Amino acid sequence: MEILTQIIDVFLHLDSHLNSVIQQYGALTYAILFFVIFLETGFVVTPFLPGDSLLFAAGTFASLGSLDVKLLFLLLTAAAILGDTVNYWIGHKVGPKVFREENVRFLNKNHLKRTEEFYEKHGGKTIIIARFIPVIRTFAPFVAGIGRMSYPRFLSFNVIGGVAWNGLFIFGGYYFGNIPVIKQNFSLAIIAIIVISFLPGVVELARSRVKKN
Repeated sequence: MEILTQIIDVFLHLDSHLNSVIQQYGALTYAILFFVIFLETGFVVTPFLPGDSLLFAAGTFASLGSLDVKLLFLLLTAAAILGDTVNYWIGHKVGPKVFREENVRFLNKNHLKRTEEFYEKHGGKTIIIARFIPVIRTFAPFVAGIGRMSYPRFLSFNVIGGVAWNGLFIFGGYYFGNIPVIKQNFSLAIIAIIVISFLPGVVELARSRVKKN
């Protein structure tokens, strides 16, 4: 049981355990990272997985020579695009049924509602913007599928968003992760990235509540 708990902890906090994972699994780390990013973007029941902070951490270790930054960028961009594609088709096929159900196990309908409101405000470019907002990032392609956005249009936004998201955080970690002040306070830097990532969603939620009042 203790081993299972440790495995789950590493999986959920891979950004802070990445050094140990690289040392233990070597090249298999690429597959682990691919899987986590795919899950984080591909399924509405896994918005709790690390995203922005994991990409930044991976980029930082690439700058140390532990990972190949170009391969990392190509693989994780593919994972993000594939994840959103799967999420879109799940929303397209089962989304309307989900909206009719009052209680859906493992699915936070408040998150779904927030994403729907965000989508109504920003239109198709939500797919790009949402890449940089945790939780909404996971729900946006699902909502796009429910809304029957044409797949070619969705795919164009998906690719642009996936490339931009991975490029910003992976190369951000690659070029800035080893600045002495960040390197010496890496855990705090990861926490700061997580907090900053959530800020747009918090601001948007606050604005919507003010409008309602």
